[in-house]
Amino acid sequence: MKYFLLILFFFSSLYSQTVKDISNIIGIRDNQLIGYGLVVGLAGTGDKSKFTMQSLQNLLRNSYIKIPAASIDSKNIAAVMVTGKLPAFSRQGDKIKIKVSTIGDSKSIDHGELLITQLKGVDGKVYALAQGTIVANANNKTTGFIYQGATVENEIDYNLQKEDHVTLSLYKSSAKNADLIETKINKKFGRRLAYAIDTRTIRVSKPNEISIIKFISMIQNIPLNSDFKKKIIIDMNRESVIAGADIVISPVTIARDSFTIRIKKSTLNEPQWNDPKYNKGVDVGDDVKIADKPAVDINNAMINTKEAPTVSDLVRAMKVMKLPMTEIIDTLKMIKEMGAIDVEFEIRG
Repeated sequence: MKYFLLILFFFSSLYSQTVKDISNIIGIRDNQLIGYGLVVGLAGTGDKSKFTMQSLQNLLRNSYIKIPAASIDSKNIAAVMVTGKLPAFSRQGDKIKIKVSTIGDSKSIDHGELLITQLKGVDGKVYALAQGTIVANANNKTTGFIYQGATVENEIDYNLQKEDHVTLSLYKSSAKNADLIETKINKKFGRRLAYAIDTRTIRVSKPNEISIIKFISMIQNIPLNSDFKKKIIIDMNRESVIAGADIVISPVTIARDSFTIRIKKSTLNEPQWNDPKYNKGVDVGDDVKIADKPAVDINNAMINTKEAPTVSDLVRAMKVMKLPMTEIIDTLKMIKEMGAIDVEFEIRG
């Protein structure tokens, strides 16, 4: 399958690493949820395991229908495990994305209907109810997602208004970074509020005249030195890529089965650059003009950028073209291996 698309990016925001890029606030986090459920409506791709038939028998019994498990012979149902994350400060009625995975010998759960499933936390309490139509992964039909597939029923009580301090935890232990954040915060507020407890933990006291939300916002957005190694965060559960807008991609060509990417300087003899209102070009000799605006070329689909092409530009375009997340991740890794970007990858499951 080939992709043809023209995307123009005329605005590029500047990006510098901040406190929130290398740390989180202890207590403000997602919580894991899990549940066991049944998927029905499969077109002969379900499983015939004993626990699946027993689960169906129990479900029918709850509906006052009695039937022996041995008499159930269907390949249209599948037993699955359902997982999800309850975001911090979730409220009743909020919708969350869930992942569904088979535990039997089902061949595919694509477009199957997940019956209402309780999602519990590690404390055994039910926090969400899941139900909906599954969209299976393109490369693995035994797992899939339901976007906004669960509704939050119970909340985790956590009140920030009672806090007189926050505690930062660095993603990676570093005495240098802990000391730098302590120094930056104290300089920002003009007094000693931050204290590095160890090489990963910084305790920050809240001034009385500032609300806790504003205080957190001010801390998280304090810029750090530019010599931090840039990072690309890949969240597999959310199928998202988080990258700063300043991670520039050097000229490189990546050839994949379904597409080819060429990062280059565009020349004015290319049709899209002929209009002088877009570009005047720069003479470099031998009658060759290099465009002021570099470009990313995906199968002759030009992605024009105001500044040098960045990872943010590339990922956004690949998302628009609906390329699978696995393709995007593999492409970024190949670009890194070829030395076109100097970054650190963080894979979050």
